Amino acid sequence: MEKKCYVASQQTKWALAAALKKLMAQKPLEKITISELTDLCHIKRQNFYYHFEDIYDLMRWMFQNEAVSLLERREGALLWREGLLELFHYLQSNRAVCLCALRSLGRGHIRRFFEEQLHTIISQTIEGFLPDLQDPSSSDHVALLAHFYVVSLASVMESWLLGEIDQTPDELINFISTVLEDHLRGAALRRGKISSIPSGDLSFPRGCSLEGE
Repeated sequence: MEKKCYVASQQTKWALAAALKKLMAQKPLEKITISELTDLCHIKRQNFYYHFEDIYDLMRWMFQNEAVSLLERREGALLWREGLLELFHYLQSNRAVCLCALRSLGRGHIRRFFEEQLHTIISQTIEGFLPDLQDPSSSDHVALLAHFYVVSLASVMESWLLGEIDQTPDELINFISTVLEDHLRGAALRRGKISSIPSGDLSFPRGCSLEGE
């Protein structure tokens, strides 16, 4: 019985998310009403509040389960490119919805949906390349470096959504990968972890590679 209730609850949530996406492609978020959503889903208004506090709560749930989950499923540095590429393809396929959220909530809000997961995969990538970080100052350096790339990557994501950058998702990921590789290659050389790395032949300790498989 509990399983049936859970399935029904999830179906209602996904139906509401689909209705929200449909309306967000047509008008600003602040002009969408709960009554419109429940009418599209053929459910009672009180059913909405059983699942979500308001429309913004529904939108957060939608992004968490559709977009953020693309990054959460990627474990380790090997798959960071694949996860980011999937995320950019999601944003591309749902550009109207993401632009609606961006314009209604302002710059900075959308990237906060992804910052935690971006930080995780970027940190894993850096630590995979420089695994033997011992002293606290090195750990602080990695944390600052990861923050730098997370903020930069999130800002690129917003600019791309707004049409300020016209590259394809594949071109963007290749560019980001090259910049990150070059930076980490230089960091490794400065720290004396390696003597030299030929361009395009970045080898990671523990079998990791920024290029992926």
